[in-house]
Amino acid sequence: MSLGDLFETESDPQGQLIRTEPLQQRSAERLTALLDAAAAVVDEVGFDRITTAMVAERAGASIGTVYRYYPDRVAVLQALRERAIARFRMRVAEELTISEPETWWDAVDCAVTAFVTLYRSEPGFRIMHFADRERSPINNETDLVSGFFARRLAGALAEEFGLPGGVNLIFHLEVAVEMADALLSRAFYSDPQGDDRFISECRRVVHDYLVGYYGPSAH
Repeated sequence: MSLGDLFETESDPQGQLIRTEPLQQRSAERLTALLDAAAAVVDEVGFDRITTAMVAERAGASIGTVYRYYPDRVAVLQALRERAIARFRMRVAEELTISEPETWWDAVDCAVTAFVTLYRSEPGFRIMHFADRERSPINNETDLVSGFFARRLAGALAEEFGLPGGVNLIFHLEVAVEMADALLSRAFYSDPQGDDRFISECRRVVHDYLVGYYGPSAH
């Protein structure tokens, strides 16, 4: 199994919270259009102000079409978030396959590169931070981005680069992911291309934190 295989996702990138399963091609295309519209609206007004009416108008569909698939705005946002997470996982897999990392840091850095690339190119990627657990509960802990990547990355680093596996590695990687998420979110707070200073500091902070536990990589 390659490193990239560890980050492939089995989840439906269209989201899990739809009312009607889009079995036909036309329905699948309509669902994609709705989520694409939601992504565009999120970029314009933020996920706190988005409404189903806005999504319908942007998609050129009736409000009834939106409700056919999603019961409310929260379901639309959660489905968009699931799609963003799935695309993030696929992007990490692509980065790992293309770069063929030679050290544990190269592998970790691929996740940072994937995040930066998607924030710059994927409409609505800020939805990754939509997680109102009271109104829109995450179904299980594997849907938490930091926990998912910590577990998958821990297995990869232990298998491929000989890092000591187990709960300590998972915990340290989860801390690293949370730190990276905070710094990269700040990098893109007001700049759609990202503030290179924060991106560089993200890489340095995460690298130095992990080096403190696992020693220097080849870099």
